[in-house]
Amino acid sequence: MLRIFGLNSGAQFLGPLLVATLIASPGSQAAPAGPSFADDAQVIAFARDLEQRHGFNADELLGQFAQTRPNDKVLQLIKPPVSPLQRSWERYRPRFLNDRRIDGGVRFWRAHEATLAKASALYGVPPEVIVAIIGVETEYGANTGSFRVLEALATLAFHYPRRADFFRTELEQFLLLTRENNQSPLAVKGSFAGAIGIPQFMPGSQRRYAVDFDGDNKVDLTGSVEDAIGSVARFLEQHGWQAGQPVAQPAMLRGNPNPAWTEAGIRPTLAAGQLKAQGVISDADEAATVALIDLVSPGRETEYWLGHENFYVITRYNRSSFYAMSVFQLAEEIRKRLLR
Repeated sequence: MLRIFGLNSGAQFLGPLLVATLIASPGSQAAPAGPSFADDAQVIAFARDLEQRHGFNADELLGQFAQTRPNDKVLQLIKPPVSPLQRSWERYRPRFLNDRRIDGGVRFWRAHEATLAKASALYGVPPEVIVAIIGVETEYGANTGSFRVLEALATLAFHYPRRADFFRTELEQFLLLTRENNQSPLAVKGSFAGAIGIPQFMPGSQRRYAVDFDGDNKVDLTGSVEDAIGSVARFLEQHGWQAGQPVAQPAMLRGNPNPAWTEAGIRPTLAAGQLKAQGVISDADEAATVALIDLVSPGRETEYWLGHENFYVITRYNRSSFYAMSVFQLAEEIRKRLLR
């Protein structure tokens, strides 16, 4: 029997950050140095607040924070580059659209075919899309992160002012999550941004959307592929996935695009029929509401697609058109190779 956890938590997910914050960071991490978090007045106030609002033992929390310190590598990885590269679909795409990830997706699908079929039937999300998200996030569970989540989230909550409110909320959600699952907060590992497990859910997303899909009365996104598959499918369904509807279709433009079309964003608000009348050619139903997706590469012609509601739903996992298109195209390639 499916068990849904934490539907009433008000947590947000990590969508506004770039894809790198959702993908677990490979390699070793520098050992934290300096005073522990338990010496920080902000952390002491945070622990006392959780005691008042959620019934935690503040001294016990501070004992756990005493075993963690600000992690400089987390702060290095989260900061935008000093000289950011220009957006380039040509450079971005091969990171996820390659034989290793496609073949890995085929193997993952075959190994978990029954679970994928069950999730697809229940939530309306095609198996290949579920597989592709897991492939993009952690290469099918191979790279789920080596940072202690308590330390990563505390570092960002108390030493990264730009997103402190968001990460403080996620730290709170993480402590609630580990209490619900009878886990030690010190034992859980994930990405440098605090994303956890095979699908790289932030703690708030796990409490709101994750499901016990293997029927063992707990949600384990790190050790249970079944829970990861069901949780990805439910996340997309809860964000408005439309079963049986298209994701995106290629488009050809006669002349230059109206800037208002791309400035309208990735949420579908444009009428495909009106776009067609103004020189945007595609196979989309003229009655459809779409977004014009521009995949830019410096020095090359921009690639255009029409994104439907399901494309927008994928961006709720990570708010990037490059990310959503990578998931979509990887899904298509995995499905094609599986059917050969």
